[in-house]
Amino acid sequence: MDLKDIQAVKQRFGIIGLSPALNRAIDTAVQVANTDLSVLIQGESGVGKENFPQIIHQYSARKHNKYIAVNCGAIPEGTIDSELFGHEKGAFTGAISDRNGYFAEANNGTIFLDEVAELPLATQARLLRVLESGEFIKVGSSKVETTNVRVVAATNVDLLKAIEQGRFREDLYHRLGEFEILQPSLRDCPEDILPLAEFFRKRFSEELHKETAGFTSEAERLLLSHGWSGNIRELQNKIRRAVLMTKNRLIDHTSLSITISPPIHTNTTELPLLPLRDEENEKQRIIRALHSCSGNKSKAALMLKINPSTLYRKMDKYGIKL
Repeated sequence: MDLKDIQAVKQRFGIIGLSPALNRAIDTAVQVANTDLSVLIQGESGVGKENFPQIIHQYSARKHNKYIAVNCGAIPEGTIDSELFGHEKGAFTGAISDRNGYFAEANNGTIFLDEVAELPLATQARLLRVLESGEFIKVGSSKVETTNVRVVAATNVDLLKAIEQGRFREDLYHRLGEFEILQPSLRDCPEDILPLAEFFRKRFSEELHKETAGFTSEAERLLLSHGWSGNIRELQNKIRRAVLMTKNRLIDHTSLSITISPPIHTNTTELPLLPLRDEENEKQRIIRALHSCSGNKSKAALMLKINPSTLYRKMDKYGIKL
């Protein structure tokens, strides 16, 4: 996809961001959509993983059928099998009638399993059977039923570590991850911070009936310096509070309630500044910094003594890709 097509996807699904990493993830989601491969979306909490299963569904041949999103971590262990696969009347106390589960309801459509790592091991075995054969059995029944469902799953858990700890089935991991998409963290996309902050400022100014006009330059520097461990969700919460608390049209640093994150490295012996070599131009110096940091852009920016967002812009300017 070219940038124009990617921008159209962003507008359709309300995605804000300019970073190459985000663009690659969107492009990947659209490309895999027209297959029937199971997709595993991995990324930190708060990055907005819920956008990608919707993109995959809407760009697939299943788009006219049901799309069902399930938060696996929000359903009690005692009822998760009934929710996913249904139950027969009398299967347990409170089962006063037959009930279809999400896999039956989403037949010929797409089911999104968010926080899939929270599924109990017994439910993981049931899910594996559906993925491999399309077969499932309702709770309290002995009748095998079938469904044709595209499964997209998401997690912020390191599944390989969960497998080592016996909390997640390795065979299910490989079956879910026929195709994987990594949703980048906000600190890996520093050029997206200010556009997102401005988007949230406008939204919350309207919702909270507070007239604001933007951010002070000091507030912008603070936004760019923060680590954003909670990603977009954390940024959204900070901007909502700032809009509520500000007494000025321009939101300043005192309204943001942000503490400056410590630098990634403080040991200058480990991470020296990168001097300019004779006859070396800016592009060559950036490439050398990236190579010396094994492609870590945050470290390279520190070596170059520039803001990460500046590094991203210069990489785009010079066509530097890793």
